[in-house]
Amino acid sequence: MLVHLLILNYNGRSLLAECLPTVVRAAGASRHRCDVAVIDNASTDDSIAWLAREYPQVRVIRRPNRGLSSYNDVVATLPGRIAVLLNNDVKLDEQCVDRLVRPLVAERSDCYMTAPKCYQFDATSYEGFRTAILWRWGLVQATALFPGHAQAIDQPGPTASAGAVMAVDCRKFLELGGFDPLYLPGRLEDLDLSFRAYLRGYYACYVPEALSWHRGMATFGACFGREGCDRLALRNTLLFQWKNLRHPGHVVRALLGLALRGSWEIAVSPWRSPGRRWTLCGAMAEAIRRWWAVRSAGSDGVDGGDSSGDPFSRPAGRVRREWEFFTRFSPEKMSLPSTQPAGNDLGHEALTRVVPRPAPPEFAFHK
Repeated sequence: MLVHLLILNYNGRSLLAECLPTVVRAAGASRHRCDVAVIDNASTDDSIAWLAREYPQVRVIRRPNRGLSSYNDVVATLPGRIAVLLNNDVKLDEQCVDRLVRPLVAERSDCYMTAPKCYQFDATSYEGFRTAILWRWGLVQATALFPGHAQAIDQPGPTASAGAVMAVDCRKFLELGGFDPLYLPGRLEDLDLSFRAYLRGYYACYVPEALSWHRGMATFGACFGREGCDRLALRNTLLFQWKNLRHPGHVVRALLGLALRGSWEIAVSPWRSPGRRWTLCGAMAEAIRRWWAVRSAGSDGVDGGDSSGDPFSRPAGRVRREWEFFTRFSPEKMSLPSTQPAGNDLGHEALTRVVPRPAPPEFAFHK
């Protein structure tokens, strides 16, 4: 079977030098035929020249800088069934590819995406991707560091989303419309994709025996800084909720929580620095501008999977699935030490097998 490993890159030559060797080794260790390619988002550094010199066997696919949505048209051209989507600041264990794709090729599987267990580059700090969904003052948050997460990180099972590294069934990914460019330049596209997949009856699978390591914020942090990244996350959380929340309970919860946030922001504004004084109001204004620009364009953005052929396009069915999504991936359920998939979450037998914590990898993490 042909498996594509696609690395998204923007001005990340130093990251490629550190991480690409592990991806190439993982591809070579796989029992599948693997094609490694870098999707370059109009880099202005020497990424392309370095790749041509150091890794001539790695294809370079040039695309405009459209973040994760750059994957959409590339995946549409791939001859293989499975694609592993990687940030340029991700390292893979040598056995990661085969373990990650296994649930996707299981017979009669409704799995559309798999996510590995991910550590930070210190090899000990857990980052994800066994992801839960929670609420914080009217805002939805996807997090792997939910209360009680430590007792369940070695338990396979469904996950709400994944970020820096995931394997996808190409057909299902394209059926869902891929990543929504509404969220450009980025943040929350993965949660939006997983939510739309759940509405369609698909599920995402956390595979802890597949190991990866992620530096985190390497590209976005350099471009936007910490405060800019936080503003993007807040703006895109609002966009996610406006686009997707239809259940009356969720709508009321969002409105009440945002009203409390706004009141608190007004109350403490005299004591805040000018840059942090009107964070929510600024994010709201940016979200409105982005929403209006995308919807005015007409052809940009993904409709959320509510096409006429979708059995969940009926309002009652869609609202029910939305409620199930938030219930299924609540911290209370995701923190259980033994997670048995339910309903259409049933799939590969690996989902019910406990995986022991592995030893740190042998290759060095820092040059």
